[in-house]
Amino acid sequence: MNISGPFIHRPIATSLLMAAIAFVGIAAFPFLPVASLPQTDFPTIQIQTTLPGASAETMAASVAASLERQFAQIAGITQMTSTSTLGATEVVIQFDLNKNIDSAAQDVQAAITAAGKSLPRDLSQPPSYRKINPADAPVLTLSLRSETLPLTVVQENADNFLLPALSQVSGVARLSLGGDQKPSVRIQVDPARLAAANLTLEEIR
Repeated sequence: MNISGPFIHRPIATSLLMAAIAFVGIAAFPFLPVASLPQTDFPTIQIQTTLPGASAETMAASVAASLERQFAQIAGITQMTSTSTLGATEVVIQFDLNKNIDSAAQDVQAAITAAGKSLPRDLSQPPSYRKINPADAPVLTLSLRSETLPLTVVQENADNFLLPALSQVSGVARLSLGGDQKPSVRIQVDPARLAAANLTLEEIR
């Protein structure tokens, strides 16, 4: 006698049992927690470095490359991307799902310290890092513009007044300012007159 014997000899009871199971499945289907994009928190760390006045090529060659060489030695990295713009470099590191985010942050801090010797000495501040969730999308985007004020003044007002006020709103977890333009100064130097005055380019800078 096998396990299918009773079901073969009792076809009516078998049919009713299958119908009951199908009915329970159909009734429970709407209550299943199904998500097309499940919420997954990938251990991700973002590193930012600023060097005012440096071009994107300089940031990529002198800052991003040095940091990436040190970060590449950290175990558990699945993806690493870097973006260099005028005066700023951003490196985003994503780790394995089983990687502890706090342990990863310690590894990143150690790598930043090790890369300090090869980074430019005139950095405005040491590279900083923070833990982020790449699955989080901006909930609210605000746009600022002016017909009379230059973009540098608009950026300064947003940075000094708008962002601090929004950061005090209950429930706000993160704020970022994009598309900003900070003021800069360009000086054209005459090398002959500079040499006559016994000055160097570093002193002028």
